[in-house]
Amino acid sequence: MDLFNSEIDANILPFDGEVNYHGPIMSIEKAQDYYEELIQNIKWENDKAIIFGKLIITKRKVAWYGDKPFDYTYSKTTKSALPWNKELLELKNLVEQKTGETFNSCLLNLYHNGEEGMAWHSDAEKDLKKNGAIGSLSFGAERKFSFKHKTSKQTVSVQLEKGSLLVMKGATQTHWLHRLPPTKKVKIPRINLTFRTIESNS
Repeated sequence: MDLFNSEIDANILPFDGEVNYHGPIMSIEKAQDYYEELIQNIKWENDKAIIFGKLIITKRKVAWYGDKPFDYTYSKTTKSALPWNKELLELKNLVEQKTGETFNSCLLNLYHNGEEGMAWHSDAEKDLKKNGAIGSLSFGAERKFSFKHKTSKQTVSVQLEKGSLLVMKGATQTHWLHRLPPTKKVKIPRINLTFRTIESNS
């Protein structure tokens, strides 16, 4: 099921979770300004993952920021959070105002073009608050984002616009996988900010 013209703010999942797509929460001009600031001012590095005992370096770049130098472990590698910069704090405050949630950290992804994506996964690492909200902001290229139910295999997709906000919460990570499918149609970069809550370490 594709929800490219879905009702704004409605839960796009049919059952077993809650995902609200708020659409763009800022002007196209403001979204472009943030995109350019983030490209220049974030301390990007190639992501790492250990798969079948082998260290893999991805083309996609990432960065990890937070209230404190939180450790965050996924794909069998650990990152320590950098302190917020001005743009990230502004965006965190905006997302908190829009959602009524609070966040203490942010994982950023930089996809250089549509051929870089993310495989099916769920964000259920032990460091994250269980059933906590994850607020996802998108800048740059518009990309399709998909969900797949772990049992029924039903899928739902939404097109993430520039400056848009998508919020995953409740039992979503328990019952659904999500991914950013690759596409050869997109030639420009996309930046994604995922605001999260770390609670199991100091």
